[in-house]
Amino acid sequence: MAYFLISVSNRTNLELCIRHGLAGFTNSVNGLWTFCEVEEGDFISFLYGARVFNLYRVREKAALRNAENLPPWPPVTFRMSGKTYYFPFRAILEPVREFQESMVRPEFAYVAENLLLRGGYRKTHFQADQTTLQSVSQMGYLSARGPELLTLGRVESFIPGLSWNRARVRNPEIFKFQESILQTLLRHFLSNGKNLQNVLASVGLNGLEAGSLEVLGEKALPEGHVDILIKESTPKGISRKVVVEVKLGSVVPQDVDQLCTYMRETGKECLGGLLVGRSFSRRTLVLAKEMGIKPLTYAVVGIDRDAVYTFGDLQKNLLLTAV
Repeated sequence: MAYFLISVSNRTNLELCIRHGLAGFTNSVNGLWTFCEVEEGDFISFLYGARVFNLYRVREKAALRNAENLPPWPPVTFRMSGKTYYFPFRAILEPVREFQESMVRPEFAYVAENLLLRGGYRKTHFQADQTTLQSVSQMGYLSARGPELLTLGRVESFIPGLSWNRARVRNPEIFKFQESILQTLLRHFLSNGKNLQNVLASVGLNGLEAGSLEVLGEKALPEGHVDILIKESTPKGISRKVVVEVKLGSVVPQDVDQLCTYMRETGKECLGGLLVGRSFSRRTLVLAKEMGIKPLTYAVVGIDRDAVYTFGDLQKNLLLTAV
């Protein structure tokens, strides 16, 4: 199970989330990305004003049609873009613990570092590590009250789709397949212990046991961010890590340089880097192997690039192969 801090845009929306035990994600590709990232059974807290609110378990997810007219959140217009968004993607939450804690607590250091290096939120969600989850599981007190039920009347749900063909896009029901979605597919794939152990063995990292590792989403660094971070969930004396860079299309030599930078910034505890893309040129492969980087290609078996697929369809047919 994973733990996420969900960014909330304003105080009114935060209060509505808490009152009704709901998290809402916008009709944007970032909203869909968050909806795919967070799975039923995961834990979340809300993040607003540099404070963390409560702990919940995700009981159910749903995507709702005509959500621009549905409570509890009014549409939000962002000042910088001028675009207005509503909340079709929703997570129904089970309250676990109640607390309000400042992000400056050392227990939130993993996420606080991401915030600091990004210069603010500018992101829908942040994945925290298992150490953070263990800490928040002892904060505040057990929730003794249930959420206020929200009456929506007759609503129709849908399963969001993804396509490689831009002409098929129909927000919020169909989005173009993008790199952020690929990152999430790979994180879920590697979060399966068997898949992770097979990948580690295929790239020669035989000294790592999948059962002792956790697979985390974006991790900010001073010169960018690692797409996926594989690290020991309960390090003892040393915290071994593997960094993963993901490219939607063909990998180029600059991507090798980028991953080398991330490996250096991660430090001596970094055991290696994995570079994932649809394809590699011969020159890029030679450079990657010279730098000690493990190249892998991804494929989604049987894909018709003009068709529409659910995230679950893509999960079932994803392959990761060492080159």
